[in-house]
Amino acid sequence: MRWTTGWYGGSGYDRLPRDGRPVPGMETAWTSNWPAMRVRSAGSGPLALAAVGECGAVDQQLQQSLAAVRARDWRALTRWPGSYLTIARSGEVLAVIGDLAGQHPVYWRTDSAGTWWSTSASALAALDGAPADPTALAAHLALAQPDLLGQWSRFRSVSRVPTGHLLLITPENVGTVRYEPVEYEPADLREAAPTVRAALSEAVGLRCDGRPVSADLAGLDSTTLACLAAQRGAVAAVTFADPRLRDDDLAYAVRTAATVPNLSHHTVPGTPETVYYAGLEDLSALPVTDAPNAYVVTASIKRAVLDTVTGRHPAGVHLTGAAGDAVLSAPSSYLADLLRERQHRRAWQHAQAHARLRHTSALTLLRRARPAARADLAGACRQAAGQLRRPPRPWVPQAQRPMAWTPLLATADWMTPDVRGRLASALDVAAEPADAPTRLAAWTDRQDLARLGADTTGWRELALAGHGIEVAAPFLDNEVIRACLAVPADQRGTPGRYKPLLGEAFGHARVLPPFVLARSTKGGFNALAYAGLREHASVLRDLLGPSSRLAAAGLITEAPVATMLQRAAAGQPTAQGALHHAVAAEVWLRQLEAAPAWWEVNTHVATA
Repeated sequence: MRWTTGWYGGSGYDRLPRDGRPVPGMETAWTSNWPAMRVRSAGSGPLALAAVGECGAVDQQLQQSLAAVRARDWRALTRWPGSYLTIARSGEVLAVIGDLAGQHPVYWRTDSAGTWWSTSASALAALDGAPADPTALAAHLALAQPDLLGQWSRFRSVSRVPTGHLLLITPENVGTVRYEPVEYEPADLREAAPTVRAALSEAVGLRCDGRPVSADLAGLDSTTLACLAAQRGAVAAVTFADPRLRDDDLAYAVRTAATVPNLSHHTVPGTPETVYYAGLEDLSALPVTDAPNAYVVTASIKRAVLDTVTGRHPAGVHLTGAAGDAVLSAPSSYLADLLRERQHRRAWQHAQAHARLRHTSALTLLRRARPAARADLAGACRQAAGQLRRPPRPWVPQAQRPMAWTPLLATADWMTPDVRGRLASALDVAAEPADAPTRLAAWTDRQDLARLGADTTGWRELALAGHGIEVAAPFLDNEVIRACLAVPADQRGTPGRYKPLLGEAFGHARVLPPFVLARSTKGGFNALAYAGLREHASVLRDLLGPSSRLAAAGLITEAPVATMLQRAAAGQPTAQGALHHAVAAEVWLRQLEAAPAWWEVNTHVATA
């Protein structure tokens, strides 16, 4: 696994990261498994800067940015294309800055001798064998909102830097500082479109640096990336096509490849094993990840795609449209914001259009939105805490529950009363946020991106370990996120037009064929999810049964999980997302028991 770490304190640290390589210019920072070309720096000693990852700054820009380091203008160090970790030293002040989507998260732990920081919470926990924190895992399973508990990490004694914040260490203090606005200054969709196009083009161009390029070619988001890359050279485009899906991704992909120069198209046929939950009998075949990784559930599908790429194309960088939905559109929960701001006519118009798409009524949607319109994040935390202190709810699909700032997933109802109570107490504390957004959409957008970023990092580990391929998700780059989320959710999510921001950005740019921009359909994997639930039910019963690590911690109980698996086997509506989360967390907990050695003894200190 790739990770970065550093020490701030005296010279008596007794550990070093195993196989770590010093970061140039930084006396006590190391990377592990990162290629040297992805670790770049400027300056040294009391004035130094380093970027780890895919960073679009050229060497001269890094050198010039030392002025920003001296001025402690930290946000300026996050404005280059790409996705990367920034380490900056100005005198005795050290800033460690992750990205906005959590692909480069930052954690820390402090003792009397100093502070260790790292992009791996597992590595910091391994310093003294700190166990996983059941309450933090309960929040992960029940709410799936990474920032809800603030600085709590998945391990006891390890703290987490929330997204949009940086870690600032001085001789007197260690803490987090917000560098990103809670909400962006609104930008009209038409005015923002050129900025979106430029940011996305730069993000793709950064990855087209001489490495072989492959790309998913399926929905509108991945097709946009593939076409942008094809403007710069040859692209091996792949489409997963399984007749059980009954979508039109393949038809659009074939037509696109026939129209766009430099796209060579390859179809990945579905097989009996390319379903959800396949291959979980042998967890040793999955790479260790630092967080529960949703892609372990779909690993067989991802491997089939990557097998096709490496079978016809040298291993290089693979572009995925992950997070395109999160930044280019918006869930209908923004209706609550329109109601809160008394934009009743606009709320009614949008509700009517959303209702037609969902085969329901506008009044039903507005009734679902009204409770969230009357609440804020603090109130929602208190409300969720109250729900957790009451008996579990009967299951109904999440789409039928009221919209909420902190919606409890079905997994919350699978936990023991003790765990539910501890999570409720944690939410009581979280109900005093220092800088909460006023709009529900701003909060959910950031939480969705943080979750997607962590999952994409897990997919990247899967691709590197099994195929030597670098997965790139340009929609998760800082500048792409900023450009897209500056457009209000009610404009991005306008129901009468599919992804209007993308259409406005590329409608006249001659990047995408007109028939692609006119597309209004989207594929889905529900058929493969249900097939996997049926075909691998026995494996899932073993994973989530009496020997489950989640069950041992009270994070699930046997009866409701067994009932949900029975529903799935019978083809009945099922809490798919909740099962997905639970399986990923169970796999992660089991992998922790066989995790690699993260550290080695600092022999210089040991023999001194």
